[in-house]
Amino acid sequence: MRLSSLSFYTNSLAAMQLQSSSLLKLQNQVALGQRVNTPADDPIAAGHILELERAQSESAQFAKNSTLLRNRLNLEEQSLAEVGTVLTRVRELTLQASNIGTLSDSDRRSIATELAGRLAELQDIANRRDGGGEYLFAGFSTLTRPFAGGDQAPVSYVGDQGSRLLQISSTQRIADSHSGFDVFMNIPQGNGVFHTAAGAGNTGSGMIDTGALIDRAGWLPDDYTITFTSASDWEITDGASPANILAGGTFTAGEPIEFNGVRVTLSGEPAAGDEFLVNRARSEDIFATISQVIDVLRTPADSPAANAELTMALQGALQQLDQAGDHVLRVRAEVGARLSTIDSMDASRAATDVDLASALSDLRDLDYAQALTRMNQLLVGLEAAQLSYSKISQLSLFNYLR
Repeated sequence: MRLSSLSFYTNSLAAMQLQSSSLLKLQNQVALGQRVNTPADDPIAAGHILELERAQSESAQFAKNSTLLRNRLNLEEQSLAEVGTVLTRVRELTLQASNIGTLSDSDRRSIATELAGRLAELQDIANRRDGGGEYLFAGFSTLTRPFAGGDQAPVSYVGDQGSRLLQISSTQRIADSHSGFDVFMNIPQGNGVFHTAAGAGNTGSGMIDTGALIDRAGWLPDDYTITFTSASDWEITDGASPANILAGGTFTAGEPIEFNGVRVTLSGEPAAGDEFLVNRARSEDIFATISQVIDVLRTPADSPAANAELTMALQGALQQLDQAGDHVLRVRAEVGARLSTIDSMDASRAATDVDLASALSDLRDLDYAQALTRMNQLLVGLEAAQLSYSKISQLSLFNYLR
């Protein structure tokens, strides 16, 4: 077999170039600290690496969502705490105004003035924005001011009843707030089952208390009316048309009246034709409750009938404010539960991130000791090949011809 000088040179250069390429690849791995930099380095490992990186990216997005969600919920919790403080002060003022015999009309008007300020404060809280300029209690309509009115006009809700959901894990979505309807507008009336009130045209000094539910199974939700057919006789009718008479009797002040699972007590001196209502509970917003107290305190109580109306209105308002306070506490409890869920998911995500990073490191990271040893071997081999080539390339038959 004959080897020409050209073949020798070509094969030697190709071998050195291949060895240089291997050395360059290894040096690049050492510089980056990664064993797999392209799919060609390890196709199977590269596929697993892509899956792990996707999982890491997804986890990072969940972490961002979690931060946004936590900020919104913390702001909502703070706002609800302020609502509770306002409602506590409103209740104190309403209770103070209930001292009918010791306060004058002027005193009650002064209380009404402070209540008007508290009402405006409550509306400001309800229209609060988050750090991004979005309204906190507007539902999906986060760029729409949710509560309109005020300044002696009824406060109305113009947002919607939705709540945005943010995903904080592959299976977990959490609402970032409550709608203004849920927090401020949807308060059960009375004791949550029924509420009492006096008829608008009453002329006597009769009063009805807030009542009590004594048999839930016996309660039939409807609107009932206790009508005085005379100053001493009463009858109860339902809301049917025509109305059905359910019961009747002779009035004795302070003696309870029981029907359909409820008990109410009448006092004072009702007049013939006076009516007292026992209606099924609907919903009443916080703003309307406070506005009604303001209106009744601004109305002079200059007659027994007016005093009776004032007393019943304030008693009903106190019950409704208690309902509102309990409702706000329930919403705060929901916010707390959501924040607790976020904490649990953050802890779980942090542990998962550690596992992902460890698995990714096992697949991609370089064993420096092994890589440096291999790199030294390649360097020594390349240097030896280059030295041999430089010596052998100088050999020729012409060197021996003289």
